[in-house]
Amino acid sequence: MPRKFWPVPVKNKTLKKVASVLHLWLGLGSGLVITIVALLGAIYAFQPELTEAFQPYLHVKPAEQSFQPVSVLKLKAEAQLPGKGVTRISFAGADHSVAVSFNDKKKGYYYIVYLNPYTGDVLKVKNMDRDFFRQVLNGHMHLWLPDPVGGAIVKYATLIFGLIIITGLVLWWPRKWTKAMRKQSFAIKTNASPKRLNYDLHSVLGFYASWFMLFTVLTGLVWTFDSIRDAEYWIFSGGKKFPAADKVKSVKPAQAIAGNPLDRISEQVNARYPNFARIQYLIPAAPTGVVTVRLYPEKKRFYNGDVLTFDQYTAFELAGGVRGKYADANNGEKVNKMNYDIHTGGIGGLPLRVAVFFAALIAASLPITGFYIWWGKKKKKATRQPGLEARSSLQATSHELQVERVNAQKAATV
Repeated sequence: MPRKFWPVPVKNKTLKKVASVLHLWLGLGSGLVITIVALLGAIYAFQPELTEAFQPYLHVKPAEQSFQPVSVLKLKAEAQLPGKGVTRISFAGADHSVAVSFNDKKKGYYYIVYLNPYTGDVLKVKNMDRDFFRQVLNGHMHLWLPDPVGGAIVKYATLIFGLIIITGLVLWWPRKWTKAMRKQSFAIKTNASPKRLNYDLHSVLGFYASWFMLFTVLTGLVWTFDSIRDAEYWIFSGGKKFPAADKVKSVKPAQAIAGNPLDRISEQVNARYPNFARIQYLIPAAPTGVVTVRLYPEKKRFYNGDVLTFDQYTAFELAGGVRGKYADANNGEKVNKMNYDIHTGGIGGLPLRVAVFFAALIAASLPITGFYIWWGKKKKKATRQPGLEARSSLQATSHELQVERVNAQKAATV
């Protein structure tokens, strides 16, 4: 292939040296956290499919009759957990149970009551603190530590991982795009020595995974750093400032209005969105709080949903609120809505989710293979005679393996 089709080679030795030092010590300092977070992310990747398959109470047989009123389902769920407040009511279609959540971080509980939406029968009362995937998610986000501590560790480890990916790409980029260098950069030599194989697993797999992990890292940083979120919004909205949420409130009327407000909200929502895949009602605890309704047209994507806001007493729809309708969003708001689906790969459907899954597994392995590269070089340096010039572990190992590959290519042509 003509040279013009290949990227510009990186020949700057100073850049390579700086990247080598940063890559090594940032990796050694954050490797354990990166491995745990990435591995848990990979495990969580197929949480929707696995829970659907192994939790039969999520499914009900579709019936000809209508669902029970939302207020009735709420009361039936509350009867199972006296003294605890409902925070969310979720519907997932005609063949799924309705999930009524009770979640209070201050009091330290999180339950979900699953009911048959047609009959109101209770199918399951689940303590989410004992849920496997809930624990996986807690580890992924907080390392099972209190949020201020664990969240901060994951937050800055993610930022460091982003720098590790960038420096890794600089180190991977060949100085010359020869045929031999292209082959060694893109392919793993499976019949090589253990040392060479470990290097290839780190370098080659790391290169392929980096392009997915860059987006995963960036979306993770958007959640945890307001400055990065604001910068993303500014870029995609054409220079606008990230908007603060409108402070809408419910106002209790002097005289009660006929009918249950929650049921009246549900009637409005069902009339306007008859075919939506998922509908969630967020129930306020405060007297001035509002009922927020989230509507998703697809079961496994969330970015293109609408968010409506209602007065909890009058059931009147309120202007403003959080996020609003997808069709009315500007490009900055749309990209912000896409954050979760980009992070998980859900925005590209199952193929991209599978790719992100394997990229997360590779990311979890990189600190391990990188450590063995460093450890092997450290042991070798310990046996050297005094006075020999020391070189960077990663840079030296990379150079030696490149020489080995070129020599093998020459031998093959003889």
